[in-house]
Formats: sequence, structure tokens, C-alpha cells
Amino acid sequence: MDNTVGSLTQEQKSIITGSLLGDGYLRIVSGRKNAFLEVNHSILEKDYVDWKYQELRNLVKSPPKARDGEGGRIAYRFFTKQHPEITKLYQEFYQGREKIIPNLKLNPLIMAVWFMDDGSKSYRTYYLNTQRFNPRSQQRLIKILEKQYGIESSLNRDKKYYRIRIKQGSAKRFKKLIQNYIIPTMEYKLGR
Repeated sequence: MDNTVGSLTQEQKSIITGSLLGDGYLRIVSGRKNAFLEVNHSILEKDYVDWKYQELRNLVKSPPKARDGEGGRIAYRFFTKQHPEITKLYQEFYQGREKIIPNLKLNPLIMAVWFMDDGSKSYRTYYLNTQRFNPRSQQRLIKILEKQYGIESSLNRDKKYYRIRIKQGSAKRFKKLIQNYIIPTMEYKLGR
């Protein structure tokens, strides 16, 4: 039995896509035909998880729950139902078990969710923690930001991995694009 629901709204697609650029994870259970989204953050980001849950609630069977994680960390998570449109995103964003960046059209909500998931402020600019993506996917994201929004960025070494650093000349543009979509408890990430 498949537990799908109606079509996703554009806002829901944007939230899921932003989550996939960040901490979101899609899976297909063996023997099932459709994928589902797992939203899993630290309990310290409870308000953020609750916001995602409210935005996706018609796709979810049960509300977020806390659970013990690694090293004494407490996680807070929920899962969506399986859905054909989530399966399409799975097919675009995954090659085998590796998450990749397909050709995609960003919008400010996608970018805001991505930033709330994996962004940070440092001195006069912003970072997007893309360390888990391969170099080709990271370069694709850099080109997408430049082509679609004129946001210049580059790869920045973070220990042995790389992440995207928004160039200082584009930091104000980036902030202006996303700031109206950042929920109050995540505004600290934007800085002043």
C-alpha cells in the first residue's frame, strides 16, 4: 500500500529542494516505489524543524520526535510520506547513494532553506557548507549562483574539505535575497 498524497505546492518543492542542498536526505525503502524525505537536525534547532514540519505537514504522518544521536547528541526529526514528486527529486539529486547537484533553478526560498540548514556568517561574508558534495557538484552550484543571481562565490578550504564562500562583493545581495524567508530563530546566522 502506497501512502502518497496530492501534488506538492511550489513552496513545498522549494523547502524540500533547499533541504536537499543542506541536511535533507531522501530514501526509497526496499520494495517500495516512492521516496520520502528525512528532516533531521539537532534538538537545538527544534523551532526550525517545527517550521519545516508545519510547511510539509500534509505530507507527514506524525510530528517530529527527539531521539538520542551519536556522542550524546539529541536529534529532532520527522519523515514525510512516500510521494511520486519526491521520487522525481530523488532521481535528480542522487547517483546511487551519492547526493549530487543536478541542473536546477534556485529561488530565494530554496536558498534560504539551504542557508538555514548549512550556512554561516563569517566576518563580512557567508559560507555554505557543501563539503559532502563532490567538486563537480560544488562547481555547478557556484555557476548556478552566478548565472541566476549574479552572486559570485568560490571554494574555500575547510580542513581537508571544501565549502562555498560567497565573495564579499556579493554578500549583501545574497543576504537581501534570503532574509525575508529566514525564520526568526535562525536570523542569528545572517549576522547584523
